[in-house]
Amino acid sequence: MFLVLYTYIMKKYKNLKEFYPYYLTEHAGKQTKLFHFIGTALSIFFLVRFLITLDPMNVIFALLSGYGFAWVSHFFIEKNKPATFTYPFFSLLSDYIMFWEILRGKHKIF
Repeated sequence: MFLVLYTYIMKKYKNLKEFYPYYLTEHAGKQTKLFHFIGTALSIFFLVRFLITLDPMNVIFALLSGYGFAWVSHFFIEKNKPATFTYPFFSLLSDYIMFWEILRGKHKIF
């Protein structure tokens, strides 16, 4: 049953190119983008730290920081449901795409 429901949901966006514009509409506010940027930066820090130390706690910290900041921004700032719940893989990739686009100045966070 879960697999059928998951497959039905995933059919709306068949690839990342179709999904990313939707993702951006769910992240319209500067504060939401700022929270995502901070969370993604921390997750990258902890993932790099994991590769250096091989301490598995860093993976947990990466997940907590990345999802924690993002979910707080969705629930309390943007007041919408995180795309992670419906499109986990596309959402994760989109977080990193938006992070690099913010670094390049494509999105304003202040």
